[in-house]
Amino acid sequence: MKVALITGISGQTGSYLAEYLLKLNYQVHGIVRRSSLIKTDRIDQIYNKIKLYYGDMTDGMNLMSLIQNIQPDEIYNLAAQSHVKVSFETPEYTANADALGTLRLLEIIRNSGKKIKFYQASTSEMFGSSPPPQNEKTMLQPQSPYGVAKLYSYWLTKNYRDAYNIFAINGILFNHEGPRRGETFITRKVTRYVAERSIGIKAKPLQIGNVHAIRDWTDARDMVRGIYLMMQKRDPDDFVLGSGEGRTVLDLIKVAFKKINIELDWNENEGIGINKNTNEIMVEVNEKYKRPLEVNSLIADPRKANNELNWKPTIGFDTMISEMIENDISLMSNAN
Repeated sequence: MKVALITGISGQTGSYLAEYLLKLNYQVHGIVRRSSLIKTDRIDQIYNKIKLYYGDMTDGMNLMSLIQNIQPDEIYNLAAQSHVKVSFETPEYTANADALGTLRLLEIIRNSGKKIKFYQASTSEMFGSSPPPQNEKTMLQPQSPYGVAKLYSYWLTKNYRDAYNIFAINGILFNHEGPRRGETFITRKVTRYVAERSIGIKAKPLQIGNVHAIRDWTDARDMVRGIYLMMQKRDPDDFVLGSGEGRTVLDLIKVAFKKINIELDWNENEGIGINKNTNEIMVEVNEKYKRPLEVNSLIADPRKANNELNWKPTIGFDTMISEMIENDISLMSNAN
């Protein structure tokens, strides 16, 4: 039985990865941050099948002690301060957790004397201002403290792979979503608002930043499958994962509203989205949600993963958004 350690196991991707590895007969261990509010809802259904430990990516001694005790065959580093807008407000913490956290793990692996496989959760935000589509050879030009911190981890992972012969890989994942997505991320923010409207909760207009930003959204469960396939290769390598399809934030919003039979008419001059049938304002652009530096377009070129991993997404964008809305409706209905 292989032993896996997942940092950030209580996050969206971590919870799906834990479920996936359990089905493959792994022994799964996970690190969660200690806080006054216990938030393990994403892993409640597997809580008794995994082993959890308190830890933090900023605490090297704690990480070393955990790894020495767990003796993992594979480490999946998914923990991060992953909100791009927040990284402008907390740049030092973002760097400490996202950049130096990776260094701490790689140093522990290097000094362990054991063949531990290492997966680094890299991000499409590293591409920043480089024009799409973006692949493994695209210039990396991050436009946020989050992207810069992840770029440090990306190069460090490659460096330790080459210098110390560690099986260390970067998964450069484009936006991945699903019902377990955090509520502050744009997709979940939209689906929760649409769910509220669907069950008759009267709400103020949805507040949005840059509606013209283009992103490549893929279901997180497809991404988890790709992560696992990367770790099974004989030789370590880096891979881009994404659908290869770009949509604007406005496209996302219109698709979501259409799921509850609301057609949006967008007024570019005023930055508002109006219900075509009732003329009610549903969406408003709010400057406070815009980033100091915008990333205009991120679209994956996943051909390397298609060819070498035999990986392609199986869950379409429309299906993913429908499932997210249905899940939010269910959560709100049960809460009420």
